[in-house]
Amino acid sequence: MRLRSKLWWAVALLVVAAGAGYYLRKPAPAANTATAPAPSAASTTPVAVVDIKASDLLLVEPHILINSLPISGNLKAINTVAVKARVPGELIEIKGREGDSVKAGEVVARIDPSEFQRRLRQAEQQADAAKTQIDIAKRQYDNNKALVDQGFISKTALDTSQASLAGAQATYNAALAGADVARKTLEDTVMRSPISGQISARLAQPGEHVGLDMRLMDIVDLGSLELEATLSPADSVDVRIGQDAVLSLEGRAQTINAKVLRINPSVQTNSRSVLVYLRLPTTSGLKQGMYAQGDLQLGQLKTVAMPLSAVRTDKPQPYVQVVSNNKVAHQAVTLGQRGHLAQQANGEAWVAISDLPANSQVLPAAVGALREGTPVRLITAASPAVAPSTTAKP
Repeated sequence: MRLRSKLWWAVALLVVAAGAGYYLRKPAPAANTATAPAPSAASTTPVAVVDIKASDLLLVEPHILINSLPISGNLKAINTVAVKARVPGELIEIKGREGDSVKAGEVVARIDPSEFQRRLRQAEQQADAAKTQIDIAKRQYDNNKALVDQGFISKTALDTSQASLAGAQATYNAALAGADVARKTLEDTVMRSPISGQISARLAQPGEHVGLDMRLMDIVDLGSLELEATLSPADSVDVRIGQDAVLSLEGRAQTINAKVLRINPSVQTNSRSVLVYLRLPTTSGLKQGMYAQGDLQLGQLKTVAMPLSAVRTDKPQPYVQVVSNNKVAHQAVTLGQRGHLAQQANGEAWVAISDLPANSQVLPAAVGALREGTPVRLITAASPAVAPSTTAKP
């Protein structure tokens, strides 16, 4: 049994050895030499083509550029007055309220005249008394003159009577002047409007005791308005009398024209500004104190200009996006005078530019920022709207 077991183990070992030898002698499988296909050019990232209407492109060409200066301020009536009490006393009448119209010379207020009437009578009676003294002195002088002529009295008595007559005459003249002053004071109890206009403020009521120079009401003439604009000293250098301006008023969509009427020759001490006054045409509905803003036209220049919005400033130097060979290119420009086109008063801001070839096609601001080299496809207005397409990069 022991011998048989040993033989079995020997046979098993031989079988295992034979199998291992066969495996080692078996040729290895051929290596797979095929490589993955190289990616084609068509498999790269596509680039978007921007469709732009040809009518939206801005053509670089000369324009008449209006050099303008922004101005703003409040409207003021050229003629405005404050009616004041010329004498103290009790206010017995005041006519009109805010918004009522008055005419020049119309009575607008009265102060109780009783005291001033009595003063006038007193002054008139003093004048009458002074006139009586003149009559007495005149008769005395005539008598003395006759006696001197006859040689009954000396000339010294005549000189004395002549001095008395002159003194009486002076007293009478002073009394007349006093009566005139009292009469003028009585007339001042009645206040009249010095201009035609509308009442803008009523500051007293009947029955009040008013003092001298107390304001009773304000009257403005809306038939002549002007804009009081504030400018810096540097900006005011180019302003001249007669220059035109286009203004927009708060609450009004329609613009109005104005003209420089006066220029203050001094710089304001507190604000370091210069006041410029522009005359407005007679227009219904305007009110004193309304805010207005607009552009003052300093002159015009024929130059190559573009809308200021088309100039981009996200680089160290300003530039515009031009279409060249159906691609976007960034062209640096130098900015000059700003203003607006002559045919677009108070419209979009334009700026004079240089370093840009004539007849260049510039993308408007609405397109946004595009990278240089971006393909552009121009479409006509008659073409149907097409979604942005992609093309393979060569």
